[in-house]
Amino acid sequence: MAASDSAIAAEEYDGGLAASPADGTSDSGRDARGVYAISVAAELVGTGQQNIRQYERKGLVTPERTDGGTRRYSEDDLTTLRRIGVLLHEGLNLAGVKLVLELEVENRGLTEDNRGLVDHNRELRADNKGLRKDLKRARGGEL
Repeated sequence: MAASDSAIAAEEYDGGLAASPADGTSDSGRDARGVYAISVAAELVGTGQQNIRQYERKGLVTPERTDGGTRRYSEDDLTTLRRIGVLLHEGLNLAGVKLVLELEVENRGLTEDNRGLVDHNRELRADNKGLRKDLKRARGGEL
């Protein structure tokens, strides 16, 4: 990946891969479907096919396979490959890249969990406020 390509990829990077629903599809339904051959994927992300094969061997990306075993890369895979390129350009080795990618996935999950807990807490506070009002009325106005 050329330095300018890496800089562009770094600017476009928004802090992690897009989270996908549990069923393996993304919001648009297309981003998770493998459509690109390895040669096209390599050209689109600015790396070599052998690099992509090595990333797969290291568990950094797992493309879909056709019935004949041909790799098919999705938009989500391309995003991951671009992120790998940025991290490598920043000086990480493949082991470090793998850890960063895993931590980013875990962080997104925790962030989503936290949002859910914040919403749930808000609902509980509203319920609690209503219960306090009911209790105050039941006690004749004193709390």
